[in-house]
Amino acid sequence: CQIKYGDLLPADGILIQSNDLKIDESSLTGESDHVKKGESFDPMVLSGTHVMEGSGKMLVTAVGVNSQAGIIFTLLGAAVDEQEQEIKKQRKEAKKMRKKKSLTGGGDEEAPVTGNSHVSAGPVNVAAAENHAGTDGAPRIEGGGEKVPHEGGSDHKKEKSVLQAKLTKLAIQIGYAGSTIAVLTVVILVTQFCIRTFVIENKPWKNVYVSEFVRHLIIGVTVLVVAVPEGLPLAVTLSLAYSVKKMMKDNNLVRHLDACETMGNATAICSDKTGTLTTNRMTVVQSYICEVLSKTTPKFSSIPSNVANLIIHGISINSAFTSRIMPSEDNTDVTKQVGNKTECALLGFVLGLGKSYQTIRDDMPEEMFTRVYTFNSVRKSMSTVVPRQGGGYRLFTKGASEIILKKCAFIYGRDGNLEKFTREMQDRLVRNVIEPMACDGLRTISIAYRDFVPGKAEINQVHIDTEPNWDDEEYICNNLTGLCVVGIEDPVRPEVPDAIRKCQRAGITVRMVTGDNINTARSIANKCGICKPGDDCLILEGKEFNRRIRDANGEVQQHLLDKVWPKLRVLARSSPTDKYTLVKGIIDSKISESREVVAVTGDGTNDGPALKKADVGFAMGIAGTDVAKEASDIILTDDNFSSIVKAVMWGRNVYDSIAKFLQFQLTVNIVAVIVAFIGACAVQDSPLKAVQMLWVNLIMDTLASLALATEMPTPDLLLRKPYGRTKPLISRTMMKNILGQAIYQLGVVFALLFVGDRMLDIPTGRNTRPGAEPSQHFTVIFNTFVMMTLFNEINARKIHGQRNVFEGLFTNPIFYCIW
Repeated sequence: CQIKYGDLLPADGILIQSNDLKIDESSLTGESDHVKKGESFDPMVLSGTHVMEGSGKMLVTAVGVNSQAGIIFTLLGAAVDEQEQEIKKQRKEAKKMRKKKSLTGGGDEEAPVTGNSHVSAGPVNVAAAENHAGTDGAPRIEGGGEKVPHEGGSDHKKEKSVLQAKLTKLAIQIGYAGSTIAVLTVVILVTQFCIRTFVIENKPWKNVYVSEFVRHLIIGVTVLVVAVPEGLPLAVTLSLAYSVKKMMKDNNLVRHLDACETMGNATAICSDKTGTLTTNRMTVVQSYICEVLSKTTPKFSSIPSNVANLIIHGISINSAFTSRIMPSEDNTDVTKQVGNKTECALLGFVLGLGKSYQTIRDDMPEEMFTRVYTFNSVRKSMSTVVPRQGGGYRLFTKGASEIILKKCAFIYGRDGNLEKFTREMQDRLVRNVIEPMACDGLRTISIAYRDFVPGKAEINQVHIDTEPNWDDEEYICNNLTGLCVVGIEDPVRPEVPDAIRKCQRAGITVRMVTGDNINTARSIANKCGICKPGDDCLILEGKEFNRRIRDANGEVQQHLLDKVWPKLRVLARSSPTDKYTLVKGIIDSKISESREVVAVTGDGTNDGPALKKADVGFAMGIAGTDVAKEASDIILTDDNFSSIVKAVMWGRNVYDSIAKFLQFQLTVNIVAVIVAFIGACAVQDSPLKAVQMLWVNLIMDTLASLALATEMPTPDLLLRKPYGRTKPLISRTMMKNILGQAIYQLGVVFALLFVGDRMLDIPTGRNTRPGAEPSQHFTVIFNTFVMMTLFNEINARKIHGQRNVFEGLFTNPIFYCIW
């Protein structure tokens, strides 16, 4: 089984080959430090742990319930089962004791039921439980069992979403208003009845009057039931569930339901570059070899043979063997890139030179590697040490050009002659080759090597008598010999500039956070429209960003960060820590009236903290690691920025769907409550009976929530700014619609209540005695109320003052079928 950086291990196993492998075992042991693994030391790897660095191969030894994690969870299940059995047993004994005491005339106190505290108190910690598993072969943990949280965890403990907070506040306000009116209704009805019966008519108390008080109480409860919008939770759930289902078709896999509507309030997006803004199909389009700059792939014969062979060996060996070029599946000229896209571009360069990288790999399999220094965000390079023909070792290195060239002491000049690589030559190379490549939007990668030989050493070689100390990476990966610089093109996705324009129009600031060279990042940002020439925006490298936001002690200061982030549009040569610092700083900032709502994209294991900290974390479905996906809220199944814009549309649509339902529901509630209250006070009975009101709540409100919660989003949603945290859920336009429609309906209902019997020439339903037959009068009132409500459902579809309420009516078949 092949394992690599970012994987969540699915089984237990023994390492048979490893390259600089480090595992995060905190999910099992509670220890946050990464554990170094190797074939000769600590070769056991366990399921449920994360690969944080390196790669390797393992022989699977146990899966499922037979793995160490499976054994632990089986033990936890057994412990819970035993606890339940114990509780049942104690309850049976308690019943027997009570029966015995009742027969003997004793007390009937129930015997206390106790249980193990670690089961009854809440979830059991895996690390603590693992201590008990020590005798069964699981590793024993010293000390307490407290689990140390890490970035890859699946705990979703973010603050309440904007919509949830507003709905909670609204529900409390409606609850208070409904309770007040309900109590007032009961008090007025009881007072009226008591004054009329016991004061005016001077009747004595009779038990039959209890039914009158019960009837008044039922009317009060009816008012309360009508006042509370019971369909609201259903509308929220339906809207979210419907949106989540539809978002899947738009390449958004939602892991946390509340992330859907939170995205509708997003004010900032911090996006990766590679694969999100760009196509992530990379090709080498420029190369600088032996002082010759080529803007096409050079011929192998045009390169000095010694340099050419070193280049193709350096690329073929010093890249993950999981990266490869596959032939097209549909017989076109476009090949399929599998694995790391940067390495695929370099392998494509080898093929373009007319050589086979696979032949070289077959001659030098991974098992023969002496040491691998895998790529990470700190090194920004990858190095591989292999045995050298004739004895000794050869180190191949590739990575960011400016970093590799600083480590070079030699370089191959014209005709393959070895030259000392002076500071002046380095500056000239950067100025004349690397910067122009970067300004064209190309990623620049340098390839270098170093030889360690036991015999006579050349000027660029190192003499050794014994095997070097490979742990001394600073010594090993220094004094290199430069071979070439290549420019890799990763084109901007054609749909991205338009998507970014939509975001900017919608009031969302897009920032690009990348590990690339600042000139490359600036070029891509210009092409995308993130930062146009002449705009008042900041483009910083990670070092400069940290210099600006940290004090003399190296601590991040919020007031310094607040001077940077509002204008920052591009953060280049950044680390995952820089991304986390930026996201946290934007979220914690108080310079805006309301807190920023931040969305972040990430694909690497180290992006976990930023994804967790963000209001909405987007992980890449194709290029993302298991750890990043686990830390995210939404997974982009196509790794495309335009899918984030669709998530914004659906998020805002959820908000609008809830607002539409509220506009409809509150109109119904206001009319029904006022009719019930005034009817009860004026004619001592509610024109809308309890059963009728329950029917309205059960049928009309439920179906209305289904109809209004399934409206499709429109492009107009992106023409508005985010709602924000402080803006009320019910806007002025909505309040105008609600009050206008309520006044109209109340006018019609009260006209029917007080003069409708004479207008329609039917028997009056006012002042009927309890238990009388249902009247035509009140039936007409109820049916009129239902019909007005039904037609108001069409009006409720528009909440922004649109004149044409029928627009888009037939785009939602659920709505017109229910209506």
